[in-house]
Amino acid sequence: MELRQLRERTGLSREQVADATDINRATLYRIETAQAKPQVRTLRALLDVYGVPTARQDELVAILRLAKEESWLHGTTESLPGQYATYIGFESEAKGLLNYESSFVPGLLQTEAYARAAIPGGDPELPSQEVESRVVARMTRQARRDPSLNLWTIIDEAVLHRQVGGPKVMRQQLQQLIDVSDQPQVTLQVIPYEVGVHPGMHGSFVILQFAEGVHDVVYIETSAADLFLESEKDLRRYNLIFEQLQTVAASPTESRHLIARLLVDTE
Repeated sequence: MELRQLRERTGLSREQVADATDINRATLYRIETAQAKPQVRTLRALLDVYGVPTARQDELVAILRLAKEESWLHGTTESLPGQYATYIGFESEAKGLLNYESSFVPGLLQTEAYARAAIPGGDPELPSQEVESRVVARMTRQARRDPSLNLWTIIDEAVLHRQVGGPKVMRQQLQQLIDVSDQPQVTLQVIPYEVGVHPGMHGSFVILQFAEGVHDVVYIETSAADLFLESEKDLRRYNLIFEQLQTVAASPTESRHLIARLLVDTE
């Protein structure tokens, strides 16, 4: 995150930095998205280009060395794909999440039973060890979620009707959505069926919002690969889509009532 900030403050593109340091652009991307750790000499080369004072360089080198120590991610997500672990790292740094989901309950709001059914259901070829790692990681993310994190979630009504794990699991999940939606930093909206066609039908996405001075990032999970979008064009497009979804979705109060009615119908 610090390396991204430093580059952006200097007004340099990744291509320009790659030309100035002979560091491959793809490698630079992997470093900035926490998919790879730079060697000390690579870090120093970047910091020199960014004009970072020696004292601050020494601090960042120390951070790099500390990054080799075990963290909660190491123990719970070592068998996860690198991009998923990268997303978790970004999520832990974010001050806000704008999340639209068309098929599943958002990971931060899932019960453990729902997660255990949803994860292998979405990818039947996942090894059992990776399924377990993802469930543990998801529950850990929830437990470690900063109470000050602003979470605005919009889900399609189809998510509430899909019987992931069976009726008992869904009853627990619906109740959890009602309970979580009462938290002050959580806003939950549902797009009712009667809305018809809407901009979210192309697929789910998350907009990760960071502190001032750091560009937001759009995260899209696909079957082939996970995407991180950060261009101004992409950010404008997905923020506009989310604003449109906010408009067509039921209000938070109406959404809670909708979920409560479904919960009664399942009993």
